[in-house]
Amino acid sequence: LRSLPLAWSPRPRARVISVNMSQRENMTAAVPTANVTCEETVMSGWFSEVSHEMWPGQAMSLKIDEVLFRGKSDFQDVMVFTNAQYGKVLVLDGVIQATERDEFSYQEMITHLPLCSLKEAPKKVLVVGGGDGGVLREITRHASIEHLDIAEIDGMVIEMSKKFFPGMSCGFADSRVHVHVCDGIKFVGDAEAGTYDAIIVDSSDPVGPAAVLFERAFFEKMHRALKPGGVVCTQGECIWLHADLIKDVLEMCKDIFVGGSVQYGFTTIPTYPSGQIGFVMACKPDENGHTAKFTTPERPPPIAPAGTKLKPLRYYNAAVHSAAFVLPEFARVAVEPFVVPGSGFS
Repeated sequence: LRSLPLAWSPRPRARVISVNMSQRENMTAAVPTANVTCEETVMSGWFSEVSHEMWPGQAMSLKIDEVLFRGKSDFQDVMVFTNAQYGKVLVLDGVIQATERDEFSYQEMITHLPLCSLKEAPKKVLVVGGGDGGVLREITRHASIEHLDIAEIDGMVIEMSKKFFPGMSCGFADSRVHVHVCDGIKFVGDAEAGTYDAIIVDSSDPVGPAAVLFERAFFEKMHRALKPGGVVCTQGECIWLHADLIKDVLEMCKDIFVGGSVQYGFTTIPTYPSGQIGFVMACKPDENGHTAKFTTPERPPPIAPAGTKLKPLRYYNAAVHSAAFVLPEFARVAVEPFVVPGSGFS
């Protein structure tokens, strides 16, 4: 499909910033951006990621070589285009979600930071969001996995990833994967208590359908669905831009995961705002009250099971795992009051 016309009328993005609202409230109150409004905004023939709420006063821009798909699902605006440097690019509601060139840095880190911090090798894992399939791909590297659920609200994202990003969506073909196109919050809430070793929330920014994935009720449901010693890892925004939001989420986790551990790490990725994105991680205490340290891996990087077509890891290793938690001073000062160090399991 090439240059399909949009079957809807894009709305101008409303500027809703209020000095009386927190950073989280401003972001969740924002109106999602139509992809078409991000074209021609800064330079003709370029896609520019413009958001007055998420990253005011700056815009990441990529030249559009060819538009492969434009459409609107029941939930968001979807676009795929090609760029000479970054390959195919997936955009949702005016925000770059993944590119072929650099997606591995995010997918590997949001997956292996939590899974390699577990006391025991993971057997049952849930992904909320993550319709592009990149996190699934990374989880399938862990030979210990027996059952892998994904709860993605937007089936169009899954279909577009399978069509245009086969290297990222290959995890959908794994027999251990069970796909649920549904409301992820309801799916977590309906899960039996103590079901999962890990829950990974691969959400877009807290604007539009993903806003509820940053709220307390959802984190309480995840805590209930975890086994003792289980971990949660969520997309944790950019410390350069969203320090107040990050502190809010860390404080919420500290309050919900009583007796547990809470940490914040990060990875570098060129096409995300300011070239960096973080991860909020929390661990439920095990039967002995022990919790994940997160800062030190409990096991080596995973080796994909024999017979798979997965490429070797390109970003994550044991040293990078530990380094992800070494924050620059301004970031350390911001998040340290909300971090709860883990005891480790040994």
